[in-house]
Amino acid sequence: MSGDLIVKLAARGDGVTASGRYAAGAAPGDMLAADGQITPGPRHIAPVCRHVPECGGCQLQHVDDAARAEFVADRILSALAAQGLTNIMLRPAHMSPPESRRRVAMRAERRGKQILLGFSAAKTNRIVDLAQCPVMHPDLAALVRPLRALLAQLIADRRGATIRMTMADQGVDLLIAGVEADGLAAADALSQFARTHKLARLSIDEGFGAAARWEPDPVTITLGGIAVPLPEGAFLQATADGEAVLVAAVHETVGEASKTADLFAGLGTFALSLTGHVTAAEGARDAILALQMAANRAGRHVQAEHRDLFRRPLSVAELNQFEAVVLDPPRAGAKEQIEALAQSAVPKIAYVSCNPSTFARDAAQLVAGGYSLDWIQPVGQFRWSTHVELAAAFTKA
Repeated sequence: MSGDLIVKLAARGDGVTASGRYAAGAAPGDMLAADGQITPGPRHIAPVCRHVPECGGCQLQHVDDAARAEFVADRILSALAAQGLTNIMLRPAHMSPPESRRRVAMRAERRGKQILLGFSAAKTNRIVDLAQCPVMHPDLAALVRPLRALLAQLIADRRGATIRMTMADQGVDLLIAGVEADGLAAADALSQFARTHKLARLSIDEGFGAAARWEPDPVTITLGGIAVPLPEGAFLQATADGEAVLVAAVHETVGEASKTADLFAGLGTFALSLTGHVTAAEGARDAILALQMAANRAGRHVQAEHRDLFRRPLSVAELNQFEAVVLDPPRAGAKEQIEALAQSAVPKIAYVSCNPSTFARDAAQLVAGGYSLDWIQPVGQFRWSTHVELAAAFTKA
């Protein structure tokens, strides 16, 4: 068999040969001919979704589980090596199963009598009209078809909308943004849809913020065994099993610390599962208020602070009051906060990241400040995508 052997997957999911040739849709072990034709190898499998490779959401459905796990490990280790960090203990990756994604964001558009509803095609803004999605939780996937009929009453021709669905404690929380839903007919349609499909909440954002049109009971999400009020569009970890692995990794790092700071705390994914006194800081006002309300009702020792950690990170003096710090920043990382952490005397840091590159940058600064990077737990919540998450343990003697 002639051609170049695909030896690994690149950051965007393309196959790469030892000579540096790239091929979309190739798996490790495939052969790449001079004309670009791919001869599948033993690790190349048939995608489970009919929309591959058109849909831009799942770039790795054509590779087996072992290749996906290797991809996750390579993304993390390569980013660390670029920062001069090597010989890092990397634990086996946890990969979320199919049909476990509990939050999704889709786009919709009206073309004459047709409503397109789905995700963007790879490298374009064109909508792939979903016929199936093996990633979504079944309760979310079941709403895709009936949603088209509802959206046909809300979207004008050549106009679009954004749809967000989240699995809450009470069922599906649905938010439709970019439409106008004025008048009795629209109100009736929304109520009937919510009632028929037993939604936890249906909210409309006409450009002035989300407003609930249907919410029989207050919508919550359980975190650390506590029901937390769920603001419309609030961030959650993508899968419940992925969240559990990240929480366990944070617990292992923090241990029985009596005083912990949870930075970029969100709704309290980690703060509400920790023991001792927790100071939680978060820049999103709705999220931090929901966290404080839930903690107060449950009698938990959580002090919540609305604080922009990019503009006003905790100082070294503030950090030195804590036995442990947990941080889960957005994709940009926590550069400003890490500068102070690297100079602090905090004994334990649990860092949760959704971007290996910015994590590696921040990790290098912590190591330069005297911390050791003890281990990393990779997590693949976005099962067939190139998105990688992790939890890491840092200690300073």
